[in-house]
Amino acid sequence: MKKVVLWTLAGISLLSSCGETGESPGPLEEPHRPRYHFTPPAHWMNDPNGMYYQDGEYHLHYQYYPDSTVWGPMHWGHAVSSDLIRWEHLPVSLYPDSLGYIFSGSAVVDYDNTSGFGQEDTPPVVAAFTHHDPEGERAGRSDFQNQSLAYSLDNGRTWTKYSGNPVLRNDTGIRDFRDPKIVWHGQSEKWIMALAVYDRVRFYGSDNLKDWAYLSEFGIPGDTRLWECPDLFPMRIPGQQEEKWVLLVSIQQQGPNGGTGTSYFIGDFDGTRFTADPQEQQWLDYGADNYAFVTWDNAPVGWGRRLGIGWMSNWQYAQQVPTEKWRSAMTLPRVLELVQEDSSYVLAAQPVPSVTGLRRSGFALPGRISGFQSIQGDFRPSRCELEFRVDLEATTAKAFGFTLKNTKGNRLEIRMDPRTNTLVVDRTESGPKGFSDAFFEGPHRAPLHLEGGSVDLRVFLDVSSIEIFANGGRLNFTDIFFPEEPFDTLEFWAEDGELVLSEGQVHALSTSWEEAP
Repeated sequence: MKKVVLWTLAGISLLSSCGETGESPGPLEEPHRPRYHFTPPAHWMNDPNGMYYQDGEYHLHYQYYPDSTVWGPMHWGHAVSSDLIRWEHLPVSLYPDSLGYIFSGSAVVDYDNTSGFGQEDTPPVVAAFTHHDPEGERAGRSDFQNQSLAYSLDNGRTWTKYSGNPVLRNDTGIRDFRDPKIVWHGQSEKWIMALAVYDRVRFYGSDNLKDWAYLSEFGIPGDTRLWECPDLFPMRIPGQQEEKWVLLVSIQQQGPNGGTGTSYFIGDFDGTRFTADPQEQQWLDYGADNYAFVTWDNAPVGWGRRLGIGWMSNWQYAQQVPTEKWRSAMTLPRVLELVQEDSSYVLAAQPVPSVTGLRRSGFALPGRISGFQSIQGDFRPSRCELEFRVDLEATTAKAFGFTLKNTKGNRLEIRMDPRTNTLVVDRTESGPKGFSDAFFEGPHRAPLHLEGGSVDLRVFLDVSSIEIFANGGRLNFTDIFFPEEPFDTLEFWAEDGELVLSEGQVHALSTSWEEAP
């Protein structure tokens, strides 16, 4: 008799048949499918975009190609959540049309109906996106990317494209003219659009979201790297009422560990011009796999904080990774805060508090570790959260860390070296090779302050990814990997000495999906 199991993946029912050969596995049986990170139900996904909060729902749009697991004509996929962990998939919001594909952009809740798209007491949600004309690109024109609008009056369930599209035409002579991110600037009482224009960001202003005027631009003199997915927003200076402005920019090459990465500048914005030291570009995440990180409009996280999410992949190998039915995941949603270090500022990022709702059980890590010590308990090393604080004054080991292993000989090693103040994530033996040489370059390194009294780390493992938050979120590190089977062994170790933990916990994590019976 054929057994049918009903699975629920973020609001979409999927049937999995057992006992018959040749049938597709259910989503929880798909190799490498994360259990609590956002993934599309099937096919290709990249940049998050069009993100806003309204009426108790967080809306996540994303670049989506519903016909393949590699990049193609872009749509806006759509999902909603009340807690940023459990997601319900909705129908595609925006489809390609005669003006082109639907590239990345943003969405805002236009409470004052400055656009005129609203009706009576219903404020519109207005999405700005790049229309990418593939025929114009093939013809060698420079004006094949232009900015357009769509709006919704039913909290994102249906969308209407503005009849006057495009609202901002490319008259720069520069081919790369895309990814509009819109924010309201209260002091000047106007909308500001940050737009990626090849190797810089251009700023435009508007009173009504339809008519845009050029304001200024910001870039690094002599830098010819391609910039994408800008985001501009204010942050509160710690302990003060004053603010600084942050400009996020995703870079297509020369990321901290090769390929793509998300960077930021901290400066000031007066409604016309963003000012910051162009040489003080910092990385939001030092791993290889956090790109196109952008933030939600209107998210209720408190003034001076910002909620965002990134695409957990890298353009060096995104289209070659060994997943068959779906392609790529998002990072955990993160809350950004401004932190002062000496006379400068950095962005600290921590996972959203609601992720603790996935915890099922927890137990203490050993306080002292010499050599190698396997961690035993009621948890899956492939899906868990680690929280620990290293007592650096009592620790005598030259280096220390932990390793994940499986019976196939795959391994992922995380190493901390006080002599060089370095965090190292080595995925070079994490799974079968052959799909991409760039993927296995490494190990990956990041600066980690290992001097003074202690260092704290919070680590999330989810089948095929690791996210590390160190020193109160001042260091973020995201890498993906593809083992032949889930890692089933977690081993802490200390090299030439002893590792001392002043505190440490392992938390077993449930899935954000409905578990199989």
